[in-house]
Amino acid sequence: MNKHRILILGASYGSLLATKLALAGHDVHLICLPDEADAINRDGVLVRLPVRGRDAPVEVASKGLPGKISAGDPVSADVDGFDLVALAMQEPQYRHDVIRDLLQRVADAGKPCMSIMNMPPLAYLRRIPGLDGDRLRACYADASVWDPFDPALVTLCSPDPQAFRPPGEPVNVLQVTLPTNFKAARFDDDAHTELLRTLERDIEAATFRVGDEDVALPVKLKVHESIFVPMAKWSMLLTGNYRCVQHDQMIPIRDAVHSDLDESRRIYDWVGDLCVSLGAAREDLVPFEKYAKAAEGLAKPSSAARALDAGAPFIERVDLLVKTIAQEKGLQDAAIDLIVDRVEHHLQKNRAAA
Repeated sequence: MNKHRILILGASYGSLLATKLALAGHDVHLICLPDEADAINRDGVLVRLPVRGRDAPVEVASKGLPGKISAGDPVSADVDGFDLVALAMQEPQYRHDVIRDLLQRVADAGKPCMSIMNMPPLAYLRRIPGLDGDRLRACYADASVWDPFDPALVTLCSPDPQAFRPPGEPVNVLQVTLPTNFKAARFDDDAHTELLRTLERDIEAATFRVGDEDVALPVKLKVHESIFVPMAKWSMLLTGNYRCVQHDQMIPIRDAVHSDLDESRRIYDWVGDLCVSLGAAREDLVPFEKYAKAAEGLAKPSSAARALDAGAPFIERVDLLVKTIAQEKGLQDAAIDLIVDRVEHHLQKNRAAA
């Protein structure tokens, strides 16, 4: 096999993709904070994955994998040495000067970029026919960071797997709670898409030794021809993740979805209909029943809700993005408006406190 080098911006959620790539034999360099880089370079990455048929999660330590995982700061990253760049930070983080500078270098080098953010890069949305990207700029913490990118070189990968860093454990540890697949849209260019398909095949073929058994670990990379497939996450985010945000408290995703299943289905289908109006096919989307079943195991508030509860002045605003796109289409929904209003309430409170 040909070994590829992948640069991943963000070592928290990004370490899951990094571990799957390293297990498949590819080298990964993570961009992160100094204490994270020190821990990763010293001890590697440790990812705990639930595996069907096993009572305890399987622990995957990167130090023993065929590929190498390293870490460093954004200033010293040499983008020319990488075949692919993955964007795994929360969208508001890209507005910081050192990350913005790194993004500029990535864009100048013409590197293909695959986002695994919930919030799609604005450059990716410019690939959607009939969508006015300029009207979406206010949905971003700083939309200008995406201006240098050629939309043809940016794709989106739906971050469906759920994972978190366990409190009280080292920063190089990641716990996966929902081991679903990353679903990537193709690039405009066939050669860049073939790179994704190569990574897809290598991840599919890789196994991990557990005791005396070679185990096929969950969380694959699936590459799709439709550029709309990653948008299936929007229904999930609006139905579950952002509805965790209540006026005076944060509730688990499970409760947000299952406290009123009929209303959850209605919101889910409304967002799905919006995606279809943009060009998505019904088969690009995930059935509500499948999502509702998965949500039964999501017993924590979403990362967006936890960030707001912790005082974050900025979060990813897929809620506002969906509302704004709907407005472009002449559509409006009271439940979506309420979601956006509640998020705005907490953001304004946090910014005032800051």
